[in-house]
Amino acid sequence: MIFDNNTAEKTAELLLQINAIKLNSKNPFTWASGWKSPIYCDNRIILSFPAVRNFVREAFAKHIEEKFGKPDVIAGVATGAIGIGILVAEYMGLPFVYVRPEPKKHGRQNQVEGFLQKGQNVVVVEDLISTGGSSLLAVEALRNEGAVVKGMAAIFTYGFDISETRFKDANLEVFTLSNYTTLLKQAVVKKYISESELLTIEDWGKNPSEWNVEVN
Repeated sequence: MIFDNNTAEKTAELLLQINAIKLNSKNPFTWASGWKSPIYCDNRIILSFPAVRNFVREAFAKHIEEKFGKPDVIAGVATGAIGIGILVAEYMGLPFVYVRPEPKKHGRQNQVEGFLQKGQNVVVVEDLISTGGSSLLAVEALRNEGAVVKGMAAIFTYGFDISETRFKDANLEVFTLSNYTTLLKQAVVKKYISESELLTIEDWGKNPSEWNVEVN
């Protein structure tokens, strides 16, 4: 996965400022997967802070064009990336579609919502990458519709090995505004967490699926 150090640091700082990313090593969060985690990320909060959402929108637009060229369409992954994806598409003057986790059960049974033509170049916008599974489902749906997926741009990634492997196997280039390692560095520098809390959170990152067993 590719990222720019200056953008990564600034993005991490802003996410911490608005509490989009919460760090708590003493009272871990429970993810939908059942994993226990000292970190919780809700990037939808960005939409409530105009200065932050503008920074994210413009950083996305700049790096999308630099890394992938200007696409024909921006695609947001439902539901978390719909809002920010629309902002990016509007800023770049591009059409927007979004991708459901699965086709609708009624009506036209669409999985890709919006106007998309075969052969169009698409960049996928994602809010968060953990294992990469849901992100790749969206990419697969777009490819099944005949889109040429040039790459994916995400706000934040945990940098798990499984996601790196999955993206490589799917021949997908991914750019993220920030990442787990940069976030932790900024959290210590800005005193959101202590050095001892850092060690606990870093330990979680080595084996997140089993960390709940280790701390019990």
